[in-house]
Amino acid sequence: MILVTNDDGVTAPGLLALKQALQPLGEVVVVAPDRNWSAAGHTKTMHKPLRVNRVTLADGSPAFSTDGAPTDCVALVMLGLLPEKPALVVSGINNGGNLAHDLTYSGTVAAAMEAAINDIPGIAVSLDANHRERIDFSAAARAAQAIARRVLTMANLPRDTFLNVNVPDAPWDQIRGTRITRLGTRIYRDELIERTDPFGRKYYWIGGAPPTGDQEAEGTDVWAIAQRFISVTPVHLDLTSHALLDPLKAWEA
Repeated sequence: MILVTNDDGVTAPGLLALKQALQPLGEVVVVAPDRNWSAAGHTKTMHKPLRVNRVTLADGSPAFSTDGAPTDCVALVMLGLLPEKPALVVSGINNGGNLAHDLTYSGTVAAAMEAAINDIPGIAVSLDANHRERIDFSAAARAAQAIARRVLTMANLPRDTFLNVNVPDAPWDQIRGTRITRLGTRIYRDELIERTDPFGRKYYWIGGAPPTGDQEAEGTDVWAIAQRFISVTPVHLDLTSHALLDPLKAWEA
């Protein structure tokens, strides 16, 4: 069984495209949030009950929705919501890239990370589409199917590892291929927007132009997308700075 989830919500067209693309590979079950959780990161609901409802997707197929975060969707299944655990978790297709430092914010990536924590292969799939409407997800769906097929034929991904996949916003015949990449550098151009509500109280938006990145660093995910390659980045959960372990030994008492 393949578990499909996302952070854009159960009605998102990217989720439907992903579910349909994965169906030739086996049974697909959708458990997704009932609303948008973009930029939620690795949120886990501990302070309130989680509700799960049966819903119908736009193609008439059944799915489950929950008021929890993407991480909760995976955790619910791992803890017994379904009668069996999945062989693979695929999250997406996200409306917008998840490159470089985006991984720390992304709910899409967090769902694949939760799979890895539970020793289940996980794939996060994002389309670098800058969050605009009326997006063609067909190329990203095709890429997701091909990568999922490869993962299912492997013995397993290494422990504590998942794949972060980003697909250029281009027709399939204009995508140059696939590159195995490392995380690049994201350049954020956020700004704090201050406004006043009708009662005279200040409030704030974190806004600004869309992020860019260092497109010159060959071999990174940012570079690959800029060159119209599909980027596949293996991500490990060990965030330790191993290079700093020995220099910091002097701090030990």
